[in-house]
Amino acid sequence: MQGYRTIEDLGNLSGKVVMLRADLNVPMDENFKVTNTARIDRTVPTIKALMDKGAKVVVISHFGRPEGKGDMKNSLSHVAPELEKSLGKKVIFVGDCIGADVEKAVAEMSDDEILLLENLRFYDEEKKGNENWAKELVKPADVYVSDAFSTAHRAHASMVAAAKLLPSAMGLLMAEEVGALTSGLNNPTRPLMAIVGGSKVSTKLDLLNNLVKKVDKLVIAGGMAHTFLKVLGAEGINESNSLVQNDMLDTAKEILATAKANNCEIILPKDLVWAAEFAANAEHKTVDLDNIPADGTLLDVGEKTIAAIKEKLAECKTLVWNGPLGAFELKPFDTATNTVAQAAAELTQAGKLITVAGGGDTVSALANAGVADKFSYISTAGGAFLEWMEGKELPGVAIFKK
Repeated sequence: MQGYRTIEDLGNLSGKVVMLRADLNVPMDENFKVTNTARIDRTVPTIKALMDKGAKVVVISHFGRPEGKGDMKNSLSHVAPELEKSLGKKVIFVGDCIGADVEKAVAEMSDDEILLLENLRFYDEEKKGNENWAKELVKPADVYVSDAFSTAHRAHASMVAAAKLLPSAMGLLMAEEVGALTSGLNNPTRPLMAIVGGSKVSTKLDLLNNLVKKVDKLVIAGGMAHTFLKVLGAEGINESNSLVQNDMLDTAKEILATAKANNCEIILPKDLVWAAEFAANAEHKTVDLDNIPADGTLLDVGEKTIAAIKEKLAECKTLVWNGPLGAFELKPFDTATNTVAQAAAELTQAGKLITVAGGGDTVSALANAGVADKFSYISTAGGAFLEWMEGKELPGVAIFKK
């Protein structure tokens, strides 16, 4: 990772205590059982690498939204057994993240044990970025490492203030994430295509404005595409059958004009899938843009659009993807997302395309398409991934610049 400090820059860590900021904010059922261990599993290589360098590792993380109050529902004690299982090492849970109990546990830990401290967000000072609190947090440590890219858009105490107080670096996962996003958007192999889906233009405004200046081809799909289609004269698009935002029509015109000025080719739906209602297996049909029924709802793009996207995709070397093409949660309205995702995966596996995707709905959609392990990189970060795509500097990444 050129330009950033990584754990390779830390040298020998023998006998040193490393505080690792991880993201262990994993899904959990009503019985406090972890239902998806992906975030736990992805930070294990960093823990092992630090231990191989002789470090004693103390893991810190947020979990849920406790709003500055401790409660069992949001306790990281539920995550400790899964971390132990994934790591294959003894994990000792400490019921606080600052104070005498933590200092005692650190002093007594052996080289082959890991400490997991309690939820950082049990303290309001964490989200406020309080520097004095950060000093208490890192007091038992010699070195700070961060693997929490998904929280890197927040200047929280454990993300920025803590990193300033000790020798610090990115962990393997953070470095992998930043490297993938840099090669996908900041320094891509061209031609570069972006696929952006979502329900409303207003929620992806900064993203679209940034992408039209950076990518060669931009696919706009999902409900947000309806606003652009209305701008271009698709008269059948209206408030009752689509997610068109009339207050965003002028903004959509400006985005189209910026794209033209920057030689960015915009790819919009050529046909749409109309459904009688928003429900799985609802009565549906594919309609052209000049033949859209006044009632019902629009839930996907049609075969002409799918073919056009696949044709353009085959011309590209890099793809960045955020947001599904349709209502992928409902069958058969996941058809377009699945088909394009599978085409992108095939090109990736053939070595013809670099594919980088991220965002909560995107990760779920690609998993639904059966290609979660066939893209070059899939980010589990939501807001941080989106802000990177919007061209914003993330404080939890910038802190590691050399």
